Amino acid sequence: MSHSSWWSRCACVLWLSLSALASADPAVTAADHTAVQHVPWSRNAVIYELNVRQYTPEGTLKAVIPELPKIRALGTDILWVMPIQPIGVKERKGTLGSYYSVRDYTAVNPEFGTLVDFKALVDAAHGLGMKVILDWVANHTALDHPWVTEHPDWYQKDKAGQITGYHYVGDDGSEENWSDVAGLDYRSPALRKAMIDALRFWVADVGLDGFRCDVAMRVPEDFWFTARTQLDQIKPLFWLAEAETPALMQRAFDMGYDWELGNAFTAIGRGRRSAASLGALLTHPPKAFPADAYQMLFVSNHDFNSWHGSDVELYGPFVDALTVLTYTLPGMPLIYSGQEAINTRRLEFFERDPIRFKDRSRAPLYTKLSAFKHAHPALAAGDAGGTLEILATKNDDLFAFRRVKGNDVITVVVNLSYHAVSVPSTAGLGGGRLAPGGWRVLSRGTPL
Repeated sequence: MSHSSWWSRCACVLWLSLSALASADPAVTAADHTAVQHVPWSRNAVIYELNVRQYTPEGTLKAVIPELPKIRALGTDILWVMPIQPIGVKERKGTLGSYYSVRDYTAVNPEFGTLVDFKALVDAAHGLGMKVILDWVANHTALDHPWVTEHPDWYQKDKAGQITGYHYVGDDGSEENWSDVAGLDYRSPALRKAMIDALRFWVADVGLDGFRCDVAMRVPEDFWFTARTQLDQIKPLFWLAEAETPALMQRAFDMGYDWELGNAFTAIGRGRRSAASLGALLTHPPKAFPADAYQMLFVSNHDFNSWHGSDVELYGPFVDALTVLTYTLPGMPLIYSGQEAINTRRLEFFERDPIRFKDRSRAPLYTKLSAFKHAHPALAAGDAGGTLEILATKNDDLFAFRRVKGNDVITVVVNLSYHAVSVPSTAGLGGGRLAPGGWRVLSRGTPL
């Protein structure tokens, strides 16, 4: 979600009763709590987040299509397209507005092009061997979405009974006012049906392969289960939740965000956390997820880049080493638009601000890491991947681990300090020294 800067994934709406969020779908019973069945093509996949507005000078879907081979060449398997629907005008933020203020769920924003253009993009991506998922905003709509006047009972209301902008208080006490959107009320069966019908359109008529679901934890979990159950009857889909909620991973979503690790990366970049502390986080995670749940691993995404800093700002010389960790720790790595270049800028969110692809100097790193991930069963996501063993280095600047799946043994060590560090010769780490921000990946002793 990106209407303003935020860290609070578990925020609460001040005026919303808990019963509205917890309302149950009567069609869902305890017997429905079955584990998610992942599509096979997701196991060793790499995901790329496409910011259509900023990816090309034109900022259109049509202009992206010739660029898809470059995205595919990075080793990308899944193309996540940020919302492409028309954006609300009422209380619009900036000149062009937020992608996450949707005015029509089954249309395309004229800024980006037409539905024909998007179908052409999907077909082109499929032709290159990629799957395509669309960012979906089920928690709220633009204030001028037709539903506001046609179905006011589908919306949350304030104490005066009015439909107003969305107000959050984060778990750190900070307040968020999403003044350009109104929250939906999932106690309405008719709303649930309308939302699933809209999702179905993009699968049945456009050929999408799944969805990335914005602030998924704010929508009742039983809705997501019903939606997945119905849409997977068209074809098996891949579902990514912008959440780190174990219950969502149990029966509705393939993958969630690993915010804990992402925040740890930024703390390391700012000198507030040691490399060695990653071991404790990974061996004693704050939440217990299903064994086969995927975590999306990232050093950047649209929220991090626009609201918190570019890769250079956040990580300095450690960006490559942290990128290596996203590819080799349990989960699926994300590449955000422009990371294959050295993007030193925070991209504007509500205005046109094209990425400056002067070069793609980091593309070889992504290409090499993607090929490595594809080739090694130990690096598969979920319980198909190898076990994780944290390795002792006796140096807080180093973080090392091993992944093992059968005969496939991957060993990784990174130096997250500003000085060269000696690497132990024990545990298969190879000895020698690593430069500041240096990294080493070995397959049964052979370096990548």
